[in-house]
Amino acid sequence: MINNLNAQEMQQLVAKVFAPDTNDTSCLILVDVPDDRTPDSQAWRDRRLIAAEWSTLLNKISEKIGFDGVELLFFRNTGSNNAELPDTVYAWDGPAAQASFSRLTSQGSALALKQVLAKAHIVLCPTEFSATAPMKGLSRELSFKAASMPGFSRAMIPALGIDYEVVHERVMFFKRRLDRAIALEMQFDSSGQVSNLYVDLRNRQAHASSGLLRQRGSAGNLPSGEAFIVPYEGELETSSLTAGTLPVQFENEVVYFQIEQNRATQLTGAGPHFDHESEKLLAEPAYGNIAEIGVGVLQSFGIKPVGVVLLDEKLGLHIAFGRSDHFGGAVSPTDFHNPANVIHIDHVFIPELQPKIKVPEVTLVYADLTREMMIRNSEYLI
Repeated sequence: MINNLNAQEMQQLVAKVFAPDTNDTSCLILVDVPDDRTPDSQAWRDRRLIAAEWSTLLNKISEKIGFDGVELLFFRNTGSNNAELPDTVYAWDGPAAQASFSRLTSQGSALALKQVLAKAHIVLCPTEFSATAPMKGLSRELSFKAASMPGFSRAMIPALGIDYEVVHERVMFFKRRLDRAIALEMQFDSSGQVSNLYVDLRNRQAHASSGLLRQRGSAGNLPSGEAFIVPYEGELETSSLTAGTLPVQFENEVVYFQIEQNRATQLTGAGPHFDHESEKLLAEPAYGNIAEIGVGVLQSFGIKPVGVVLLDEKLGLHIAFGRSDHFGGAVSPTDFHNPANVIHIDHVFIPELQPKIKVPEVTLVYADLTREMMIRNSEYLI
């Protein structure tokens, strides 16, 4: 098992990703903790331990980096990926692996989240539930640089050591094509059952999540390495043209999402996952919103899937359901009936993760109606 970054690797990572200048003197590490709603796990405990190890290491080398100090703070988990963060965080002197919400409230010191973030320049968030969406908004509001690291584990540490400037070049290659495209024509093959999905990219610009977080007001995932775009959701005068069928594999079961105007309107399939997904869609129609099409590039760097979306989505094609406002889309937490149900969840279409679903073709359609095939037989052509 990989232990952790050493001092030189940590210093290089901070320099490469954040490029701190003389004004970047405050570093904050934020981690979520279990509560009576969401029980702890070994992976979660170890993630908090990783955060504590980073805090200790960064404090040791803070003078070399230019930090005045590094603070480790805790907060109650949100219970859902990309839900809004609580208003309160806690300082706690106990072992990080043993931190829980009950211990924080009885033994910790409460602090206002926004007051803490207003003083921070660089923020690391190795959390159980993704904080990417709220951190994007908070970083713009309070002017800090943030790396969101949901589900981070020691298995991902090799992905922190790659050259993110090269990753950036490859991500920008795909971003430029997504910017030009008005649509994607996607084909899926699930055990011989062919499905087609047309994705409307009008009125949208793509985003580059390349691991370079060098501007104040920027937040993104780390490890990173993807270009992504929010399909047009029909919020303007014209309806979205996104339509077709999207198969998604859950364990050994494939569920087929029937898409109209960029939203799943019904599902077909049979089994417990079909039942569960149907219940989620019925309770929260916004869950069926196609919120992102992403193109990950890290597979060519030799990075392998680890079973956590944070890294796995950076390996190839992925498609997300749920909120999109943090990427410039129209669907926000207010579109969900219950704040606890707010979600942005990715499904990664690579053979290791969805072996029952192949991707025969993905084609970019440009404004002059010329086409460029981007993926053939689950591999990039360009």
